[in-house]
Amino acid sequence: MSSIRVARGAGAVVAGVVLGLLLAGCGSGGPPSGTAAGSAAAGAGGVVGTAVATPPDPGASAGQSSASASAKPTPSPSAKRKVAALPRAGNPGGGASVPAAAQAVDTSHPTRTVGRGTAASCTSAAVVAAVAAGGVITFSCGPDPVVITMAATAKVRNASSRVVLDGGGKVTLSGGGQRRILYLDTCDQAQGWTTSHCNDQSTPQLTVQNLTFADGDSTGDTAEGGGGGAILDRGGRLKVVNSRFVRNRCDRTGPDLGGAAIRALDQSGGLPVYVVDSTFGGAPGQGGVCSNGGALSSIGVSWVVLNSVLSYNSAVGNGANPARSGTPGGGSGGAVYTDGNRYTVTVAGSVIEHNTAKEGGGAMFFVSNDRTGTLTLQGSTLKSNPSAGFETVGYPGIFFLGSGRPSVQHSTLG
Repeated sequence: MSSIRVARGAGAVVAGVVLGLLLAGCGSGGPPSGTAAGSAAAGAGGVVGTAVATPPDPGASAGQSSASASAKPTPSPSAKRKVAALPRAGNPGGGASVPAAAQAVDTSHPTRTVGRGTAASCTSAAVVAAVAAGGVITFSCGPDPVVITMAATAKVRNASSRVVLDGGGKVTLSGGGQRRILYLDTCDQAQGWTTSHCNDQSTPQLTVQNLTFADGDSTGDTAEGGGGGAILDRGGRLKVVNSRFVRNRCDRTGPDLGGAAIRALDQSGGLPVYVVDSTFGGAPGQGGVCSNGGALSSIGVSWVVLNSVLSYNSAVGNGANPARSGTPGGGSGGAVYTDGNRYTVTVAGSVIEHNTAKEGGGAMFFVSNDRTGTLTLQGSTLKSNPSAGFETVGYPGIFFLGSGRPSVQHSTLG
């Protein structure tokens, strides 16, 4: 696939959408025939052991599952693993400005602290309890980096006005290849019923910063349709700052589930999810794998992704969306899968590369069913994102159905 550089205003014509493409409600971004194709490869990753380990700092600055044991091998309690060096969080060459609403939260005066100064005191139970209690949460786990392998998913209570988790650049929360790591759902009555309009309430506001999320796996978990191997967020607001997501997983097939790292639904007032200075994958073997959206996935949610890296993620489903006859569906959006009606996606100062899709959009899959949604790329590089099935001609690695054409400014596609 040839490399092209597109300056202000997308000069290429959006083609690759064959007449007769049928849109049957949410998730109706099926593949047009005869569009550009590339080869796809599924990502690889290992199962994490349960012992405390010591990964490097993620940056210069700082659900339970119903899947069977065969789907998620249980690691030995005594298992040790060598922690591979992971890339830093974010794109150091990103120059996108970060609005105040997207910046890290001041955690200098925490509400509560996980741990008592030692690695042994930083337990899964302590994280679960702190998240349930809410507020600004920091960690005191000793001088060295630490991995906390979660024995249960940490769940936000809907009465919390905000929950901030700040790992200080030393904490990895691991799903151990067994479970989702963090969960917020304002429509889950088990977490407290706080309003009559659970799908659009301003709280809880969930921020994760200076953390690594590793080996989360929501395979078999059907909450809100599945997906979200590391984080599932429905309702309130979600913000991610200076964090890493590695080796996360969700179901490998299905026409509309996705988000090996993050699945987002129903953000308050249609405001966007902010992802800032963060990395999803970042190196071979570290990427996320899911039916759709090897990193991020949503329905009807807007995103602003700033100065971040999304690489080596894979969408491995089969049959696209809606699923072709005789297939389970999925396989679109190697890094990012978005769907819905009126929503926006902005990617600025970021790198999206070496992601793969078995069906459409090796880098990004964007479908606005009523054609009101918009996609904007600013100061970013998208390259080497093969789509094995289909993509929009003139926009390598992207499948787009929305308002007009994607706005590509000072960005490189190839």
